[in-house]
Amino acid sequence: MNLGIIGAGATGLTAAYDAVKAGHQVTVLEAADELGGLAASIAVGGTPLERYYHHIFRSDREMIALIEELGLGGDLRFHKPTTGVLRDGRLHPFSTPLEMLRFPAFSLLDGVRFGASSAALKLVRDGERFNDRTALSWLRRWAGRGATEAVWEPLLRGKFGDRADEVSMAWLWARVHCRTFELGYVHGGFERVYAALHDAVSARGGKVEFGKRVEAIRQPEGAEQVTVTTGDGARYAFDQLIVTTPQPVFAKAAEVPADAAVWRNQYLGATCFVLEVDRSVIPYYWLNINDPDFPFLAVVEHTQMVDRAEYGGRHVLYVGNYVPRDDWRFTTDPAELLDRFIPYLQRLNPDFDRSWIQEWHFSRAPFAQPVVTPEYRAGIPDHRTHMSRVTLATMAQIYPHDRGQNYAVALARKVTRLIGAS
Repeated sequence: MNLGIIGAGATGLTAAYDAVKAGHQVTVLEAADELGGLAASIAVGGTPLERYYHHIFRSDREMIALIEELGLGGDLRFHKPTTGVLRDGRLHPFSTPLEMLRFPAFSLLDGVRFGASSAALKLVRDGERFNDRTALSWLRRWAGRGATEAVWEPLLRGKFGDRADEVSMAWLWARVHCRTFELGYVHGGFERVYAALHDAVSARGGKVEFGKRVEAIRQPEGAEQVTVTTGDGARYAFDQLIVTTPQPVFAKAAEVPADAAVWRNQYLGATCFVLEVDRSVIPYYWLNINDPDFPFLAVVEHTQMVDRAEYGGRHVLYVGNYVPRDDWRFTTDPAELLDRFIPYLQRLNPDFDRSWIQEWHFSRAPFAQPVVTPEYRAGIPDHRTHMSRVTLATMAQIYPHDRGQNYAVALARKVTRLIGAS
């Protein structure tokens, strides 16, 4: 078949890779000028680094298998990085069960209930049993009010804001159940995976075209092909089309009726600074921000996991957020936003000074995190759309799992099988 794919992220490129291996003609249309979607990279010290912090887990079998298939298995390295929590203005280690038990905001009973409830979630195999429960109601009952108020509630409110009370326990189950303490990272960055996919697609006659923002997707009734029009006026005709963009982007391009399921799920935007600094800022890889007056969700010092020699000796610090698209942290000019964040970085490390920052980069994505409520499951659209030759494959359809490269790869393989392209 002549297959079109919209989006050159993990889902789109994996689908293209599988389809060209099966002998199909493939064209990938990407709005940006880079590969990877939310895993796209910038260069720091000459080495690719993801715009938004990325890693994989030992349990991410689909992504690990793809990396090995592409010949990069020897460069996939697993680490045991450290985690901390900012609480009441102080940084606390939170990497091991003992550190969690000793967390100052916990009583002994709080620590035991926190650990026991987390262990129970590891044992539950089917997270959809939690579909109708909100995370905070389940946590207050089983983890206890002390542990919930000290750890879980600040994290949920930091990520989902006013929607935290609505977040489904099924979503939180997936976050706990499927994750491991060891984190994997490809030496040289995940861009190597996407470049290898691109090269494999091109070597088999497939095409990846950049700067192709999709304006319209049309399949008149009875037509045997679907047409795609891009912002530069180009027009394509395909036997089948796989769309990997966020659901609202697809819905607008395809003129989906306003009452259709594809419009129902809501998204938060993501913003992320990458700061190249000349010294370490925090003593952990990952720092959860549990003080509610902070304007960001997490700080990740990537070079606490990967040697800073990879980045020309620079320490790499991510400052990340999920916020509504009309929030000031999404709309403010990046230079001004960084200035407003500086005093909070100084609260993490009193010695921190603006002069430590040698370079900085800012990225913003409008549809990054679906808001997963108990009603969310019923609003997930089918992969088959109202157009018989158009298949939808988005991160909002991997419920109850969260976004991630592993689930993107699995989704790509699911939809290519669905349409007979692999």
